[in-house]
Amino acid sequence: MIGFKKPPIKLIVSVFLISFVAIFLIYIDLENNKPLPIEEMTFSEDLSEMPSSVENKRIHEVSKGESLSVIFEDKSVPLNTAYKIFNFDENDLLSSIMPGDKMQFSYIGDELISIEIIKDEINSILIKTKDEISIKKVEKKSQIIKSINKGVITNSFFKNASQIGIPDSIIMDFAYIFGWDVDFVFDVRKGDAFSVIYETDYSEGEKVSSGDIIFAEFINKNNRYIAQRFFDDVQGKQYFNENGDNVKKAFLRAPLDFAYISSHFNPNRMHPILHKIKAHNGVDYAAKRNTPIMASGDGVISFVGRQSGYGRTIEIKHGGNIKTLYAHLEKFNKSLKVGSKVKQGNIIGYVGDSGQATGTHLHFEFWQGQIRTDPIKVELPSAKPINKNQFPEFKSLLNDNLDMLSKYSSIEYE
Repeated sequence: MIGFKKPPIKLIVSVFLISFVAIFLIYIDLENNKPLPIEEMTFSEDLSEMPSSVENKRIHEVSKGESLSVIFEDKSVPLNTAYKIFNFDENDLLSSIMPGDKMQFSYIGDELISIEIIKDEINSILIKTKDEISIKKVEKKSQIIKSINKGVITNSFFKNASQIGIPDSIIMDFAYIFGWDVDFVFDVRKGDAFSVIYETDYSEGEKVSSGDIIFAEFINKNNRYIAQRFFDDVQGKQYFNENGDNVKKAFLRAPLDFAYISSHFNPNRMHPILHKIKAHNGVDYAAKRNTPIMASGDGVISFVGRQSGYGRTIEIKHGGNIKTLYAHLEKFNKSLKVGSKVKQGNIIGYVGDSGQATGTHLHFEFWQGQIRTDPIKVELPSAKPINKNQFPEFKSLLNDNLDMLSKYSSIEYE
């Protein structure tokens, strides 16, 4: 029996370590030689080289003397498209284009897809040019919002009304409606109260009109004035008091808004320039230069020009042998001449200091025949009352608004 010699321990350990290192190196090599993971890549094209699909618009306001053909050429509307548009306009809608109209040209890329001729906030004409030509009128839907406001005079009517959110146009209309009975500069007192119900048109969330007064009330020195809007079959839209009398008088007591009286009617006044007693046969309204002056009543221009100390002067002849005079003007309404007809409220000129004037103001005279009377105190004739056949309808409408106003009790005057 042949005997084997026992291997030394060091040899066994060495062989084990060598084998372990060899196996580890083989493993590392296999891991390193695995196929690399595919990296996810994204590529974007250069958008500047792609045709744009975004809609863009160009706006053009029509000027005096411009024609559609000239505008189309300026906006690079293809001749073939322009020809088709004119040829397709069977109802002659495009003939209504006027200076001030806005034209909106819509494109996708360089391709014209539509033209909208905007007449006002609600009405427009839409021309579609993509694929087939079509032309039609467009009227946006409008919604009437009714508002109620109340206030008390602590400073001035205009300021206090503005502070509670009444629009300027409504404030001016309010003063105009009651302007035959109340001078909103001279007559208004602290503690006077006012109420108004008015409506405003909105379209697609935007205001499209400045509003119209439905009902108004003014309490001045314990006198109550009421104005209810009503559409009379004969006179059209008018404002009447609770008895059906027209609140409108044949003449405005003050021919300009929110001025103040600097000199009253006074036959024994000391003249500020001549320094001697000289009758002041009218009323002076101090106001800023170029404040608009209105015709006090319907009539015909009987004089427009210069009159010695009066400077630039306008005279209007009215019915009933009445004449009104407006002096010291800065300038006239250029359209006026002797013989021109004017309506009450028309702008005839602007406040200035021409002639013998110590400052900018309007000198206003009211003649009855050959006699000059005080415009502040003269009893003014009223316009026509409501049509008697419509009085029951009017009264019902007035009561509804008075009831609405009484329910509006959450307002506390400050």
